[in-house]
Amino acid sequence: MKGIVIKSTGSWYHLLTEDGATYQARIRGKFRIANIKHTNPIAVGDEVDFEIDKDDIAVITHIHERKNYIIRKSVNLSKKTHIIASNIDVAFLVVTLSNPKTSFGFIDRFLITAEAYQIPTVILFNKMDCYTESEMADLEIYKSIYNSIGYESMDISAETGLNLDLVRARMKDKVSLVSGHSGVGKSTLLNALNPDLNIKTHQVSDFNSKGQHTTTFAQMYKWPFGGFIIDTPGIKEFGLVHIDKSELQGYFPEILELKYACKFDNCIHVNEPKCAVQDAVESGKIAPSRYENYLTFLQEDIYRE
Repeated sequence: MKGIVIKSTGSWYHLLTEDGATYQARIRGKFRIANIKHTNPIAVGDEVDFEIDKDDIAVITHIHERKNYIIRKSVNLSKKTHIIASNIDVAFLVVTLSNPKTSFGFIDRFLITAEAYQIPTVILFNKMDCYTESEMADLEIYKSIYNSIGYESMDISAETGLNLDLVRARMKDKVSLVSGHSGVGKSTLLNALNPDLNIKTHQVSDFNSKGQHTTTFAQMYKWPFGGFIIDTPGIKEFGLVHIDKSELQGYFPEILELKYACKFDNCIHVNEPKCAVQDAVESGKIAPSRYENYLTFLQEDIYRE
């Protein structure tokens, strides 16, 4: 039989078949050996074959080839990676300007990873109902940076319903992933889009303005309006992995656009003469925050086999 992995708890996997039946399944030990570079051999979104064994337990026997997936550094094993989800049509990154504040660094790390695995991303600026005048000004800076690069964004409020009709239309008939810091309102957003989900939510801590983790494992839900949504655990930091130093510039669209305008073909845009990228930063064509993050990422220990 064939199914899609809709939930993973580490040792058990919940499968959904085309006829709507669900099964709890295990994997055979060979999968753990064959995928040692990841802490989880099977991820939410995977298409799998399974069979029912003599003990009436579903056993996954084969994983179909993934069209894409998105990964991060493993929380417990820094030298390994964790597959967050696979076979994603579009990712939605939920960003807030306060309670908690999403940094440019976090946004850029997520966007680079999505670019590397060819996953289109929509930035959702949430909590539009509670920003101060100063925060609204900051929001315009965020939007001008990412919209000018070509990223799609929406101003939303999961609490008031602002523009949620646009979000539904963008998610319809797609396999979508929603991600972001804990506390940005992912669970509230999903409940607003489909109240029947009734996903648990928590308030942001007044002590440190950080969100509390409400989602422990990634989980896929079916939308009543068509398609699926993958809810992911809140992420404090998003480390880059499996990105070669020479390839990094290719995941910054505005830098890639100027690559061939530089004097040297192998320019990495740090201190080379007649560098079109450095000139674009000085002229304001490329946002300083983006260039500074590019330089930071170049120096990080992210280039592993």
